Amino acid sequence: MPRLRLKPLSRQTIVITGATSGIGLATARMASERGAAVVLAARNEDALRRLTEEIRGRGRRAEYQVADVADPAQVDAIATKAIEAFGGFDSWVNDAGVFIYGRMEDVSLEDQRRLFDVSYWGVVHGTLAAARHLRHRGGAIVNLGSVLGDRAIALQGPYCAAKAAVKNATDAFRMEFEGEGFPISVTLIKPGPIDTPFMEHARNAMGTRGTRNPPPSYHPRVAARAILHACETPVRDLYIGTAGWLTSLGGALAPRLTDYAMEALAKTTQTSNDPGRAERRDNLYEPKEDLSERSSLAGPPPRGRSLLLDAQMNPGKAAAVMVGLVAAFGAVAASTLASTSRLGPGRR
Repeated sequence: MPRLRLKPLSRQTIVITGATSGIGLATARMASERGAAVVLAARNEDALRRLTEEIRGRGRRAEYQVADVADPAQVDAIATKAIEAFGGFDSWVNDAGVFIYGRMEDVSLEDQRRLFDVSYWGVVHGTLAAARHLRHRGGAIVNLGSVLGDRAIALQGPYCAAKAAVKNATDAFRMEFEGEGFPISVTLIKPGPIDTPFMEHARNAMGTRGTRNPPPSYHPRVAARAILHACETPVRDLYIGTAGWLTSLGGALAPRLTDYAMEALAKTTQTSNDPGRAERRDNLYEPKEDLSERSSLAGPPPRGRSLLLDAQMNPGKAAAVMVGLVAAFGAVAASTLASTSRLGPGRR
């Protein structure tokens, strides 16, 4: 199959679910800044309308569609809106998700099913809707996974399970699309901790005043850069944050040791006395306050750059740097060895 060629962002129409908060909001704004037309989808119509007006006010093109991605008919309506407004779309970003903190036995089965309906089935519904259109014209599907899809953490069990399902479904879609010869790039984004309002939007079944991310966290615009890179560059996976990647690696290489570390650190790194904004709390079944990229929680500022992501987005430059470092190390080692040889055995 020939290498896929994707349009530059300035010539694209991009569909973004979960567009009114966090990573989705940062991606919508960044995509429009780079000249893309955007079709915004979320449950919060007021936030969608205001965001659309914001983007149009900067002279950019935007439309919106109210949708709960748990309902496939509502997801199909997003695609219909994009076709009616812009004649189609070139990339589809499945970002919408919900979150629950708590022990597996403390989270009701009803709530766990709701999380899967949004965070897993929403991705499946979006991928199917996007593929029906893109198989004829080509383009990109970008799914938001997580490093927790590689390696579960205590107190986030339902979310970890959903993201593991997203990972495997994304891999299956990719193989099947390639096997059929569809000109569709399928990318899985694997963020580590990102400083978004999801911690306030989450349902909290831990009995604590507040929740938080295990540090260090990254700014949502770092994740947006990864997503938009995947919209115009075919790539399989992109990790955001070295610490998150190391968590995945540790789970693969030393699973029991990673279990012990997670058990020891899970509660202290995920609980807080800061409840955040009450207006944002618990959007599992209904939308709450949106239109913020970052959380309102106190803490150190998020990192604005991921060197690991930079290396993945620029593999040629990263390889050149590695070759240079190896060459420099070799030169130093050779020089040291030569100097030592000249000293003689008694003076080394």
